[in-house]
Amino acid sequence: MWLFFAILSAVFAALTSILAKVGIDGVNSNLATAIRTVVVVFMAWGMVFLTHVQSDIHQLSKKNWIFLILSGVATGASWLCYYRAMQLGKVSKVVAIDKLSVVLTLVFAFIFLKEEFTIKSLIGCIFIGIGTLIMVS
Repeated sequence: MWLFFAILSAVFAALTSILAKVGIDGVNSNLATAIRTVVVVFMAWGMVFLTHVQSDIHQLSKKNWIFLILSGVATGASWLCYYRAMQLGKVSKVVAIDKLSVVLTLVFAFIFLKEEFTIKSLIGCIFIGIGTLIMVS
């Protein structure tokens, strides 16, 4: 089931880029990000209430709160930078560079989460890096 949702995530992420590029035409990128964020907030809380898990909020530990808040800050910073880059650059180049996050995530997972970094991971990271360089040059 995870693969299904991962594929849907990729499809929606692709649509996000195209819709964002059209939507930010003539709009301040920070305002555009704020509008997008409000929509995401309503959708996320809508799913919480739709699935009746709102009472689970009391079960969150201090660690959960800290890292979820930090993740939110990182997401916000990413979105603000992404929208500004989308406004200034070509979608194909911005998205290619943005996808270097895959490489960075693998490296960070190896360093901080002690996940295995295999030869397959290394080769994939190299290809993503080379592909990004080709696309943005």
